[in-house]
Amino acid sequence: MVRRPSYDADAFGSFAEQFARFMGTARFLLYMSLFVLVWVTWNALAPEDAAFDAYPFIFLTLMLSLQASYAAPLILLAQNRQEQRDKVVAEQDRQANARAHADMEFLAREVASLRMALGEVATRDFLRSELRALRADLEEADDDREDDREGGSGPGADRPR
Repeated sequence: MVRRPSYDADAFGSFAEQFARFMGTARFLLYMSLFVLVWVTWNALAPEDAAFDAYPFIFLTLMLSLQASYAAPLILLAQNRQEQRDKVVAEQDRQANARAHADMEFLAREVASLRMALGEVATRDFLRSELRALRADLEEADDDREDDREGGSGPGADRPR
């Protein structure tokens, strides 16, 4: 029957965050201090008919209490919104860490398989030593053939040609 008033929660939350952010500045403290100083000075020094808050500044206390009663929930709302954003960021960080961990495990398995495969591959030093050994064998075989041609003694020198 009666429509509830509606409001944009996000816009109100943004306002609360801006308000809380402003209240945490030196500018706000300066403005509030000037406000209280002017209030007290005016009501203490002005003629009685011009003063609007009699001693002991009951109306000033009421104004400051009213300001605090509105400020506290707005600050809490801003903190709740920040907490929700922090939760989202933390979840995204957790997911990114899980992906990075999975990638690192995959890379570790790949490196291990490469190490195993490299164990079966001939290295440069191994090939050099094998080639040196073959070269020495070939030089020895050439020396033996030259000795055989010159008629030298050796393992094939008794054989007739």
